[in-house]
Amino acid sequence: MHTLHACHHPSHINRRSLLRGVGAGTTAAGLSWLTPLADILAAESEKAAPTGKPARSLILLWLGGAASQLDTFDPHPETKIGGGVKTIPTAIKGVSFAAGLEQTASVMSDVSLIRSMVSKEGDHERAFYNIKTGYRPDPTLIHPSIGAIVCHELPQAKIEIPTHVSILPNQWPARGGFFGAQYDAFQMYDPKSPVPDVKARVDDKRLDQRMQGLSIVEQTFARGREPNLDQNKTLHQISMQRARSMMSSDQLKAFNVKDAPAAELAAYGDTPFGRGCFAATRLIQAGVRCVEVTLNGWDTHANNLEGQATQVKILDAAYASLIRDLKKQGLLESTIVICGGEFGRTPKINGVGGRDHWPHGFSMLVAGGGFAGGRVIGSTDPQGEKQDPERPVLVEDLHATVHDLLGIDYSKEVMTPVGRPMALSKGEPVQELQAHA
Repeated sequence: MHTLHACHHPSHINRRSLLRGVGAGTTAAGLSWLTPLADILAAESEKAAPTGKPARSLILLWLGGAASQLDTFDPHPETKIGGGVKTIPTAIKGVSFAAGLEQTASVMSDVSLIRSMVSKEGDHERAFYNIKTGYRPDPTLIHPSIGAIVCHELPQAKIEIPTHVSILPNQWPARGGFFGAQYDAFQMYDPKSPVPDVKARVDDKRLDQRMQGLSIVEQTFARGREPNLDQNKTLHQISMQRARSMMSSDQLKAFNVKDAPAAELAAYGDTPFGRGCFAATRLIQAGVRCVEVTLNGWDTHANNLEGQATQVKILDAAYASLIRDLKKQGLLESTIVICGGEFGRTPKINGVGGRDHWPHGFSMLVAGGGFAGGRVIGSTDPQGEKQDPERPVLVEDLHATVHDLLGIDYSKEVMTPVGRPMALSKGEPVQELQAHA
């Protein structure tokens, strides 16, 4: 049974759950088949409770523009689709990566590889929406990103900085969707720069005067509010209070990479992405639920081999160091790490030495938080003639797997503000990827 939770109407329950509960309670006694509603609700509450699985946080590394699976994690050297890529062995016996990923190859005993991701979206904007939310774009609804769902379902107490953070975001940031703008990712850029918008532009005395003036306006807005709402607060007031708490919080130090030991930071590579991955480990330690770090530049419609190799060099040091540090700090078992792009790139090389968009079998790395290490799921045709990979993994299935490992009921339904029931995920968990399978 699965709960129908409502953002504004928590008393609703799932009609399918009610019917299942009724059916399960049927006995030969006749009237005893009618399970009391209270019993159903209690069972639903128990079902929705965290399962005790270890994952409590999530790091998403987005390879913006779409990395080529053939030039990274699924090379087919010495074939007509190989494109001249050279390969190296990995810690998984019989599995090779493209040259340049030596550090990532060395940590693969802690990582699993999906070589058969499948999407129905081949446009960057639509595909990014799909990969971040688990849903295809819908003109009638904005779905919450996976990070927003995690923060909504696993609220974090006693934290004064945002629990959903996006470092180096591109033009399609993670959004709260129908959960509301308060679940949008807090955006920042190269962590070597100060966190934006957390310092007042006037002295403390002037700031206090401004806040006192603002409070008069807020009190006016608060008058006449509905009886069931807090008479003393508006949404704007709450947002302002959170912002001021953040501005004076010691937890802001988690964003700071300048005081890090030089050797530790250098291991991630002297790049904004490397610093972003380093900052992600600190933010997770501070209690942030979800951090996404974006590495753009993979959209190689021309000069694919060199373009991919440039990005691979940036990715390799940062990714491997992230996995090593999380493991060393005892955080890998409770932190899921996902790495991949919005789709892959074509087996066929075009007339200008590039690869075009390919959503029919691309690669993702998954690690930590209950994901198995050292496994490979799916495979693609080394000749590039078959469009469908073996053992396809749908985008929504990856989302359901992440929810499941976080103890979130992936099929839980919420009521959107317009009264439309919507499941957190329409996929099913991939059991082969989970450590207990």
